Formats: sequence, C-alpha cells, structure tokens
Amino acid sequence: MAEHVGVDPKTVERWITQGRAPYRRHRLTIAAHLREDEAYLWPEGLPEGQRKDAADAEVLKVYPHRSYVPADLWLQLFGRAEHEIGILVHAGVFLAENPRWTQLLKLKTSSGVRARILLGDPGSPEIQRRGEEEEIGEGVAYKVREVMKLYRPLYALPGIEFRLHRSTLHNSLYRSDDEWLVNTQVYGVSAPMAPVLHLRKVAGAELVSTYQQSFEKVWSEAVPIEGQP
Repeated sequence: MAEHVGVDPKTVERWITQGRAPYRRHRLTIAAHLREDEAYLWPEGLPEGQRKDAADAEVLKVYPHRSYVPADLWLQLFGRAEHEIGILVHAGVFLAENPRWTQLLKLKTSSGVRARILLGDPGSPEIQRRGEEEEIGEGVAYKVREVMKLYRPLYALPGIEFRLHRSTLHNSLYRSDDEWLVNTQVYGVSAPMAPVLHLRKVAGAELVSTYQQSFEKVWSEAVPIEGQP
C-alpha cells in the first residue's frame, strides 16, 4: 500500500495501528485501490453535519410492506451486481422458490460475482422464538429446512457460500454491491407485512455502512452449511 500511495511504509503502519487518518488525497487513492468507499474506511472523515445530510440521500424509497415492493425489483437489484451479492434472512422463501433467482445466482457467480447467503439455523432457539412470536410454532424452522433443500443444488457451485446463523434477526438484508433492500422486523408481524427500505450507499454517509457492518458480523459468527465443498 505504501508503494501504491507513494509514502513511507511506517506511515501506513501508523494509519493502521494508531488510527491516524491519512490526508484526503491519500484516502481517495487507498479507497479506489481497495474498491471501498472512503467514508466506510474512515467514517469520521467528514464533519457530522455533512454525514447527516448524506444519510438522507442514501434512502431511495420506503415501502410500508414488503408485499408493496415491485416483484421485478428484487431480480433487477441483483442483476445489477458486479462484485457482491449478500442475503441475511431466516428463510427468504419468496426468493428461494423463484427459479429465476437461482438462475440469476448461477449467472452472476459464473461471471465472478461473490454470493453469500445467510439462513437461520432451524434448530436454534432464535428460530423457535421467532415462530412463537409469529404464532406459527415450528413454521419458521420448517420454512428454513425447505429453503435449504431448494438451495442444495447450488452448494457445489463456486462463488456461492451458504452459512447458518443464530443471531437475533433485527432486519432481513438483501445486498447488491452498494444497493440494499432492508426488510425491517417488527415484533409479532410477519416479514411480508413489515416495511422495506431501498438504500444506495453515498460517499460520506453512514446508513448503508451500518447495515454492512452488521452483515459482516453475522457472517463471521455463522457456520457453513454441510454439503458444501
């Protein structure tokens, strides 16, 4: 990185180990090299007022219920992915049952897009509690197991990773590069009836970065599904 930016290696070391922020020109060079947003790498790089204004610009649309999201938007969203597709759900039955979705996954990963899919562990107390909250008992665990069966033909494909998580799911997350659909979770309300936020990352804002950090934390603690290479 020091060679790429044109500084002494000890300078880069101080940026990493001591939390020092590089000059703006160096931040932009590093962000471009790492293919990350400057604000994601240095969230304190902009004044607070500018970060708040930028957060408003990240919200493209708010849907009062997931069922109000145009059906084609889901596939259009993932169809725009060039680098990363990420899914964090308990089951996400509506996607897994769509043959166009699995075809799109195959197409995108064959072209170099990385796909990471997180499903709820059907044997976990978190899934059991969610079923009780929605008053469907074992219904959520049953949905997850059915989705795992639907995805099984994809387990051996390179570029697609499946993991089971045991996190308390506060939001279902659907990522396509810097564009997200966030299906909020409301106590006692099933996901199709809960609101959805359509977001796109804007330089200097923190809203999308917050969801991204949450996704990465859940991913790091999740366990790969058996049967994958």
